[in-house]
Amino acid sequence: MPYLGFEETVKELKRALCNPHVQADRLRYRNVILRVIRCMTQGVDVSGVFAEMVKASATVDIVQKKLVYLYMCTYAALKPDLALLAINTLCKDCSDPNPMVRGLALRSMCNHRMPGLHEYIQQPILNGLRDKASYVRRVAVLGSAKMYAQQGDLEIDGTLVNELYSLLRDPDPIVMVNCLRALEEILQREGGVVINKPIAHHLLNRMTDLDQWGQSEVLRFLLRYKPRTEEEVFDILNLLDSSLSSSNPSVVLGTTKLFLILARGFPHVQADVLGRVKGPLLAVCTAESRELCFTALCHVREILRSLPGHFSAHYKKFFCSYSEPHYIKCRKMEILCELVNDENVQHVLEELRGYCTDVSTDLAQAAIFAIGRIARTYGEKCIIILTELLALKHEHITSAVVQTFRDLVWLCPPCTEAVCQVLPGCEENVHDNEGKQALIWLLGVHGEKLDNAPYVLEDFVENVKMETSPAVKMALLAALVQLFLVRPAECQDMLGRLLHYCIEEETNMAVRDRGLFYYRLLLAGIEEVKRVLAVPKSDPSLGVLEDRAEKPIDAWASDFNTLVPVYGREQWTVLTARWKSKLNTEGTELSKAEWPLSEEKKVASSSQSDAGSLPLKLNAQMEPELFESQWKMLASARVTSAGWREDVHPDALQTALQDVSIYTIAISKAGTEPWKAYLFAQEEEGQRLFLTELLLEADKSVMHITVKQSNEQEESLSNFVAMLKNVIGLFVDLKS
Repeated sequence: MPYLGFEETVKELKRALCNPHVQADRLRYRNVILRVIRCMTQGVDVSGVFAEMVKASATVDIVQKKLVYLYMCTYAALKPDLALLAINTLCKDCSDPNPMVRGLALRSMCNHRMPGLHEYIQQPILNGLRDKASYVRRVAVLGSAKMYAQQGDLEIDGTLVNELYSLLRDPDPIVMVNCLRALEEILQREGGVVINKPIAHHLLNRMTDLDQWGQSEVLRFLLRYKPRTEEEVFDILNLLDSSLSSSNPSVVLGTTKLFLILARGFPHVQADVLGRVKGPLLAVCTAESRELCFTALCHVREILRSLPGHFSAHYKKFFCSYSEPHYIKCRKMEILCELVNDENVQHVLEELRGYCTDVSTDLAQAAIFAIGRIARTYGEKCIIILTELLALKHEHITSAVVQTFRDLVWLCPPCTEAVCQVLPGCEENVHDNEGKQALIWLLGVHGEKLDNAPYVLEDFVENVKMETSPAVKMALLAALVQLFLVRPAECQDMLGRLLHYCIEEETNMAVRDRGLFYYRLLLAGIEEVKRVLAVPKSDPSLGVLEDRAEKPIDAWASDFNTLVPVYGREQWTVLTARWKSKLNTEGTELSKAEWPLSEEKKVASSSQSDAGSLPLKLNAQMEPELFESQWKMLASARVTSAGWREDVHPDALQTALQDVSIYTIAISKAGTEPWKAYLFAQEEEGQRLFLTELLLEADKSVMHITVKQSNEQEESLSNFVAMLKNVIGLFVDLKS
């Protein structure tokens, strides 16, 4: 918010700008303009000197022009009438003999956020694209993208698009890369820039001329090209071979992803590429940038799911440093667990043993859980270390060890005897809920091997009234009933007391119902109890705690060099759906709504602005019969379409729509052509319904959308259609 109380300062600046003596002295004039810019950056509203600043742009001083253009770009939206005067001045400067002035004027024109501006800047942009100076061409290319971004409803100019495609062969590499980005923005609704064989090979041959940023951009666009022959595939791989040894991590990862995508069907080539990028990835894992280091570690973990032991020879690179943050240490420990083999198991366990006594309780417990995962293969060595940790008698360490023992005996039955030998005595140092549940489970399931099991459980029963966790109480019920079956004489009395408390005094209904269940089950007889509770004590066939199976490289190749390995596929889909919807609705549309509009554009703006202001009802329900009757009764309120791609399957679209409270009432079977889906949504406030039909023809190039609305309101309808198209656009981007 601008500062108040600076009226006198603005008046003084205005007088100085109008003073002919000041204007005659170039240095004094520039200093006054500098004061205006300084006040503007400090929050002072200096829009009152707009006319004087426009006059100041008529100068040959390039520095003064830059200052004036900065001022005009800032206040053009507040002074739309005077801004037209500034546009005329800028148009004249676009024909200046000095290329720096031409580029600066064109850039400033494109930065004016005003409705209808494209009428004035379209021709200067076309002239700039044909300019002899590379700097002007760079500015014109980016200006074309800005023009379409600011005027979202602007029809695509074929002449402009053709000029941009022709500039892909511009001798200036920056112009070429800027053209790719501009075409991607302008042709977004049509699926983005098209990469055919001549363009792809031209980009490949120009790779050596590009800087690292440009190479990363070009590699991302080359992913769209599909070579037709194996010979062409290997020609492309040979051209990109040198990029694998680049000093820039982004270029290396981008090249690796392109190799993996192109080499589908050639597993030996993919494995060879991953072997070559081992060195660069390890270098990034030790980078000073924590974010870059964490991202590299996530990609290493992804590679290990397809190539176990790929980094085993370099396991020491994943030892934790004292100064590293918690999330990096945890990710390194996950990787160490996957790199363990007969040669390095002792060194890895010794390293993890040191982490178990870290001052951070979370890190210490994570290290103990890591030892537990290694114990599934090297049980004897790990149990010795875990037993030594129990002797420390620290609460958080003991709790983590007991939880590890529980998982270990479930997955590795041979370890049960060793665990039962070291378990007695640890109950004194277990006080958190997770540790209590693990200990109680061990005592109940393997109580026949633990002499003091009934007495430890009796202590829990005596203190059950003080227990606040319902989960611990239910675990105690289950354990005591199981132990009663093998040691009835020692457990009968305490089981009766526990059941009486749970049924008569417990306020938590889940615990009370569990107590009633066991009580009625016991009334049916011991044989019935044994039949119902005949569960395995250890069963490695259950997949809850098992390691994930090895994945083929092709399963994650398209996610390489993205944030998917960092967040995970499902979480990333949800996050990007929400982010894109929020950015599109609250960012672009709201900024347009704040522009001073002419009368003829107010209706269009009101239908487009603030698409995010339409809250939809969560978990809305609708019977198919009601949907059918409403669909037949209502007329079509809006018929539109959204871009689609042939290689994207629409079957999973309903999951993305459900995230924004748009629910599916009926959907075609997978592979059906044409594909159809019927959707419904309900406004959170009121009973307004939105009924939608999605139709995807056999060519799969366009998704046709038909929307019907009860209690018609144009603003709500526009917001709903915008939200629906945002989700469809995001879904296509993620699946492509």
